[in-house]
Amino acid sequence: MARRDPDRPTEGELEILTVLWASGPSTVRQVFEQLKKTRDTGYTTVLKLLQIMHEKGLVERDESERSHIYRAARHETSTQRQLLKNLLNSAFSGSAEKLVMQALSLRRVTPNEIASIRNLLDKLEEK
Repeated sequence: MARRDPDRPTEGELEILTVLWASGPSTVRQVFEQLKKTRDTGYTTVLKLLQIMHEKGLVERDESERSHIYRAARHETSTQRQLLKNLLNSAFSGSAEKLVMQALSLRRVTPNEIASIRNLLDKLEEK
């Protein structure tokens, strides 16, 4: 069986990365405490996932203290772009139009979101 691409974190790994991006460098206990607010998980599960993520290069680990400190190896935006690029190529045959149309049809778009999208489109047209 082929090993997963480290640029494609699993759903559980993405949840942990979200905690690290929001909270900054954290111990296993701190990540666990954040995750258990929204999902039923165990401390050892979080520890094992962080160890796997470290092996995959998704997180970095500071071992200088008794409680290891983990931090995301890549910025949130960088990870999101890579995930989106993978999705764009695999599910939408490289068509940004199809991806955007599907994304906008999933739920009601707020006026603020529409304004942000228009602003981005205006900037793209200027180029």
